[in-house]
Amino acid sequence: MQSTQLVLHSLLRWGVLIFGLWAVINAITGILHKRSYSANDNRSSLFFMIFCDIQLIFGLILFFTGPWLEKITNGMGEVMKNAYDRFFVVEHAFMMILAWVLVHLGRPAVKKATAETKHKKMLLFFGIAFILIIISIPWPIRSEVARPMMRWFN
Repeated sequence: MQSTQLVLHSLLRWGVLIFGLWAVINAITGILHKRSYSANDNRSSLFFMIFCDIQLIFGLILFFTGPWLEKITNGMGEVMKNAYDRFFVVEHAFMMILAWVLVHLGRPAVKKATAETKHKKMLLFFGIAFILIIISIPWPIRSEVARPMMRWFN
């Protein structure tokens, strides 16, 4: 069961990245071309938020059903000494939740913004969230916390 959830969490990452990139590109092009906020802009931010929500659910399931919670209860001192454990228990979890919060604050902020500032708010909230997500993924090039680009069912 744990491996299935991990595979799904890994696969959903690509949806988060694709829709996050789409939202950020829409924000940048909207600013550069001074175009009005469109249904396409709204759709990109909505899909980004939905995929972030689904990803958070899988992440929380993995956190609370995997070894991480037990490691915390055994003492944060040991977790903090181990780069791999610290990354997943503290850094990855905190940064991804912060990105999720930014996405959820950003959607209503963009909706309430004036026509002239919608794309700027979109870039601010979703751009920072997207950067946090990119930084917090355990890419294969990160030696101490590396995970494969794609996980598959066994």
